[in-house]
Amino acid sequence: MAAFTFKRGIHPPDHKESTNQKPIKILKPIGDLIFPMAQHIGAPCEPIVKKGDRVLLGQKIADSEAFVSSPIFSSVSGTVKSIEEVEHPNGFKCKGIIIENDHLYEDDPSLNQVHDYKNMTNEEILEIIKNAGIVGMGGATFPTHIKLAPPPDKKIDYIILNGAECEPYLTSDHRIMLEETDRLIAGLKVLLSMFKDAKGIIGIEANKPDAIKKVTEAAKAEPRIDVITLHTKYPQGAEKQLIYAATKREVPSGKLPFEVGCIVQNVDTIVAIHRAVDRGRPLTRRIVTVTGDAIKEPQNFKVRLGTSYKELIEAAGGFVEEPAKIISGGPMMGFAMYTMDVPIIKGSSSILCLTKKAIATEDESNCMRCGKCVSACPMGLLPFELNKFALAQVEDEFEAYNGMDCMECGACSYICPSKRHLLQSFRTTKKQILTNRRKS
Repeated sequence: MAAFTFKRGIHPPDHKESTNQKPIKILKPIGDLIFPMAQHIGAPCEPIVKKGDRVLLGQKIADSEAFVSSPIFSSVSGTVKSIEEVEHPNGFKCKGIIIENDHLYEDDPSLNQVHDYKNMTNEEILEIIKNAGIVGMGGATFPTHIKLAPPPDKKIDYIILNGAECEPYLTSDHRIMLEETDRLIAGLKVLLSMFKDAKGIIGIEANKPDAIKKVTEAAKAEPRIDVITLHTKYPQGAEKQLIYAATKREVPSGKLPFEVGCIVQNVDTIVAIHRAVDRGRPLTRRIVTVTGDAIKEPQNFKVRLGTSYKELIEAAGGFVEEPAKIISGGPMMGFAMYTMDVPIIKGSSSILCLTKKAIATEDESNCMRCGKCVSACPMGLLPFELNKFALAQVEDEFEAYNGMDCMECGACSYICPSKRHLLQSFRTTKKQILTNRRKS
């Protein structure tokens, strides 16, 4: 057993074998590209182009003056077809820009600037990252330039790269570590140049031995970078759990990683940072796993932002059987989809298509107070009590029992023998509490 792990957690089957040994395929979009204005935590963007405008690949098409936000760039060259309400992968509607692809992929002239980060200030590097539209690619989508600017009185000891990819079925980060190894190391060196006294740690779960071997070899000449093998356990890749596994430091309730001297970044985010700094390329693509027992040819694709989910499913051979459930993201933390007519955005990690036999269909029954949810919760909460408060809409008690610390990993729902809809009730209650806070 690997020495690096966290407290509690679960061990679901990983179901990664259908894609983890297949090289990433490059997929060029066929139809129109759709760019929702909400692609990150924080204020949504506003279009800075209008209908009829010709745009180039890598051209900024939307931005915001808000502090917590991140610009959006066209992933193709073409013509702005319309600006209208569009479907978002997370199940709501928002303003979006629709671009008709001319299939020329003509670069914006501002691209391809090479920067010598070793002779740049932190502020200059952060400006590049901000202007490249980079956000957390592990799913949280928090603007990266803000995450890399902790308060000046907070000393950063560790830059931790998240290569755990603990969600079942997902393998995009695994393939990135195998196929973009040199860029991964180069991107981490950019961050280490910003935090002169920090150590770089790359954490990879033990079920990826080929990635561990290749990344370790690539980092062996770097004295400030260590590669550690993480125990294969869910949710090993969660920020606070990864910090504890790598450093044995615990992030206090309600606090952020910089409070314990750590910054965590997803491996694909680091590759995006390298592309921005070394090649002058904004974020216009990401790697997406298309998998599940309903998919004919499961695969990882390098896909341009704005591409339709439907096009990715067709590129993976379509369905062998009509899926009973389609999930955006992984099975533990993803969102059930009701349409495939939605675009890939910055936070899209996977399209998971499952047949009826692959999903749990048992009815919810009364809580047995067996305590399995307590032993599984990586945050040390009491899920069965929180569920009681959530269903009764007793928000003050929910908060008193630290319900807002729930990271929504779904470990409690997975382990529950009564099939209680624990995660669903927590999400609903947390959302209502946050709504009430904004009103007050």
